This record gives sequence, C-alpha cells and structure tokens, in this order.
Amino acid sequence: AVWQYRQASDARDTARRSEQRVAQAREVTQVLAAPDARSRSGRMTDGSTGTVVVSRGLNRAVFLASGLSDPPAGRIYQLWLSDGGTMRPAGLMDSSGASVAAVLSGAVGKASAMGVTVEPAGGSKAPTTDPLVLLTFPSA
Repeated sequence: AVWQYRQASDARDTARRSEQRVAQAREVTQVLAAPDARSRSGRMTDGSTGTVVVSRGLNRAVFLASGLSDPPAGRIYQLWLSDGGTMRPAGLMDSSGASVAAVLSGAVGKASAMGVTVEPAGGSKAPTTDPLVLLTFPSA
C-alpha cells in the first residue's frame, strides 16, 4: 500500500509539472505570436545570449536565453522588470538547459527594460547582484 501511494503521488507530481510546462509554452507562444510583439537581444556577461520579446497589447513579456550555464549551487536566475530605474521581481528562471524560455510574471505596465540577476535560491525582493543583462524594451 505504501509503495502504491508513493507511485500515485509521483505520477500526480509528474502530471502537474507537465501541465505547468504546457501552460507556460502556451503563454510563451501567445506572446511570441502577438501582432505587436517586438524583440531586443543582447549578450549576457557569461557569454550567453538573451532576448526579450514584449507585447504591449497583451501587457506581457518573454525572456529567451541561449547558451546559459547553470547558476552556482544554491543560486537561481531571477528576472526583473525595470520601471524607470526601480527593479521589481518578475519571476525565477528554470535553467535546466542551455536554452530557456520564461514568461515574466506580472504585467509589463510602464516598464522600459528587464534584467536577469543571480540570486539566492528562492529569489530576492530586490537585486543583490549586478545584472547579467539589462535589455531595454523595443519601441512600438
């Protein structure tokens, strides 16, 4: 009975993670396919490439990274939206691969840029390191 319970629990966890990945892929696709989607790319300090895609109509943004290495042990990549110099948290980025696509959490609003920092696991309320990249949003 204990073994069956663990198996069922593992299956539920796997299904939940799969559903989350599908939902995120749907959100990424929606932003990338938006008629007003605009992008800006730049080189990150670690040599990887980052691209932000913004849809003002959807009030959403997506960050794409290529060549990204895993963060140091006990650290995680955190996304930020910049509102005139003030950085607000926009989610944590799963870096379980060299290529990553992440929807920034929260509305873009009046943000003019986004950044990525390396933060303690679980994230921070404000950046504790210099950004690996700071990308200004493309104009409409």
